[in-house]
Amino acid sequence: MVKTDEDKMIVSLDVGTSKVVALIGEMLPDGELSVVGVGVTASRGMDKGGVNDLNLVVQSIQRAIDEAELMADCRVSSVYLNISGRHIGCQNENGMVPINETEVTQDDVESVIHAAKSVPIAQERRILHVLPQEYVIDSQESIKSPIGMSGVRMEARVHIITCANDMAKNIQKAVERCELKVESLIFSALASSYAVLTEDEKELGCALVDMGGGTIDISLFSGGVLRHTAVIPVAGNQVTNDIAKIFRTPLSHAEDIKVQYACALRQLVSQEDNIEVPSVGGRPSRTMSRHILAEVVEPRYQELFELVRDEIEKSGLDEQIAAGVVLTGGTSKMEGALEFAEEIFQMPVRLGEPLNVKGLTDYVSDPCYATSVGLLRFGQLKLNEQLKERERSETTRWWKRVQSWFKGEF
Repeated sequence: MVKTDEDKMIVSLDVGTSKVVALIGEMLPDGELSVVGVGVTASRGMDKGGVNDLNLVVQSIQRAIDEAELMADCRVSSVYLNISGRHIGCQNENGMVPINETEVTQDDVESVIHAAKSVPIAQERRILHVLPQEYVIDSQESIKSPIGMSGVRMEARVHIITCANDMAKNIQKAVERCELKVESLIFSALASSYAVLTEDEKELGCALVDMGGGTIDISLFSGGVLRHTAVIPVAGNQVTNDIAKIFRTPLSHAEDIKVQYACALRQLVSQEDNIEVPSVGGRPSRTMSRHILAEVVEPRYQELFELVRDEIEKSGLDEQIAAGVVLTGGTSKMEGALEFAEEIFQMPVRLGEPLNVKGLTDYVSDPCYATSVGLLRFGQLKLNEQLKERERSETTRWWKRVQSWFKGEF
């Protein structure tokens, strides 16, 4: 029997360059989220976060969704979808409004955020996220929650993430062709932050670096809020390509060799270790030194980490990330990557795995699933907001009926 209790179901769809992951989460009575369905398939038709063959992407999505539906024994109708690519942009903006009543209300907060995001955006771009950083009431700065406070005028500082409209339309079109509705489009590194970062790390300041197959997505946090986002359009597939070319082996075998035997730091590999490398065109396999493989991989990882370091320095927040760097995504899992990253960043580095996951933990407690689990968490927050809004409107309606009754208008 197929379950149809959609009110308690949240579905995430992570469409990446190397894989497509569909997760189905169920809201438990205690408010926790339990993963009840997982679907993973190789991604085809995607490159560096963008669609380059719509039909292949549709097929990949459909396979992942079918697999997750089968495992969870339910029917999926809508998803929270990620987006990445070099077209992602960010900017920090300010808005200011007078405070209408004697104290700040929810309407004032919505007005000031609307004022902050009312900046000219190019016609070919759309706003993905408007994330409040802090509020200022008169001369009182660094306010996190202004509701109920008194003042004359209020200012909001927000972080705006934008994307190319056409890129967003293409990825949404692929999902809609699978007869699914897109609930929200979320920047990949923002989604990952919901899954792998602690509140302490965000408060102290940290850099989340999500290393995928086609892109490296970066989110910089300080003072508990998002300050900067960026996408670097090179990642793990560059390493695979290097191995394929230098070892003259097909890309599929190069990926297997990378995952099983590669190391980001050659000094961690013994000269004695050998590996079998499949050849092309039916030629016999060859035996190669694992140390030579590390010599091929290390320069590429150095380049990737240096690009990340340059982006952090360019943001001007390098002095504010006291908690260090959190690496996540499939490319971060390679042996030696953490040690090499600490060497280059000159700060603490840890591997980011999804935190506090319930249900199918054996499947999803892995850096590869950071974005997917983060999308579920994002959906959970949205669902809770909708429930609160519903309760608020019902309370308001009830209170109006009570007032009209006292006035004799009931």
